[in-house]
Amino acid sequence: MERVRPDALAGFITAVYRRLGLPQDDAALVADSLVQAELWGHPSHGALRTFWYAARLQSGAMTPVTRAEPMADAGALVLLDGGDGVGQVLARTAMDTAIARARAHGIGAVSVRNAGHFGMAMYFTRAAAQAGCIGMLCANASPAMAPWGGRDKRLGTNPWSWAAPAGRHPPFLLDMAMTAVARGKLYAAQARGAPIPEGWAMDAEGRITTDPAAGIAGTILPLAGHKGYGLAMMVDTLAGVLSGSGFGLGVTGPYVPEGRSGAGFFAMAIDIAQLRPLAAFEADMEALVAQLKSARPAPGVTEILTPGEPEARAESRHRADGLDLPPATLDALRRGAADLGLDCPL
Repeated sequence: MERVRPDALAGFITAVYRRLGLPQDDAALVADSLVQAELWGHPSHGALRTFWYAARLQSGAMTPVTRAEPMADAGALVLLDGGDGVGQVLARTAMDTAIARARAHGIGAVSVRNAGHFGMAMYFTRAAAQAGCIGMLCANASPAMAPWGGRDKRLGTNPWSWAAPAGRHPPFLLDMAMTAVARGKLYAAQARGAPIPEGWAMDAEGRITTDPAAGIAGTILPLAGHKGYGLAMMVDTLAGVLSGSGFGLGVTGPYVPEGRSGAGFFAMAIDIAQLRPLAAFEADMEALVAQLKSARPAPGVTEILTPGEPEARAESRHRADGLDLPPATLDALRRGAADLGLDCPL
């Protein structure tokens, strides 16, 4: 592992995307989303994705200048066409629009078609919590999971995230794939040269594997068995079918350089203050956190944490100490920089 300053990493990734044609603000947004994932302790959605997105920009699969075109507007409900633009830019637009419509109507929902991969969903739902809203964002993804009882990829990891303010505590931030783990965690294990736990993936023949490469070639197991399969189908319906975007086999992931993404999103925000005072909501969230933390810990557990709390602690530590990047990730960043004629100050 090599230690890297978060600001240096963000500046470098921004320079990469500026070189590839993204406007300054959009390049900085994508860079910030990747560095924030590292800060939160989720390298599967961090710097290792930098040149995955770059390759899609270079192939023309992703458009560098993102324009979200309104296709339908029903007040509290909006449909946008992303035009194969940058996923992070479209996710920010969707969440900002959902928050604005929630201010006007109490609730706002935005469906997005023809989008791209946006990294960690909670990077965007956090904005809703910071605005005094409950936020939700889900997206469909390229096939990674077999339908329950099958062994061929038909559904994506199809992540969703929920967020809410929690008073004096870090915001409640839930971000989860409908598979046992996000596919990026297999790539992260492969970069470290580490095995994966049993229960994460099957190989191409349907056998449980601890080899990340075999899992990538095979399928990732669903979260909670048949329940994760059903939830993944729900997300595909909400993000893909409802928006008129791709679904199932019609979605291409960020791991391959070519092919239209076809991904769709669904973002939602609820303006808490239009139902009850925000201060009262936050006080009750603090009480809920206190109740959860008052439970007796299981053997071997020293403290009960709430969703978003581990990430908040990891961010504080990484901002103070720097980020540890695997040699494979740093090598990929340096090679990519050389190909673009950029210095890599990491």
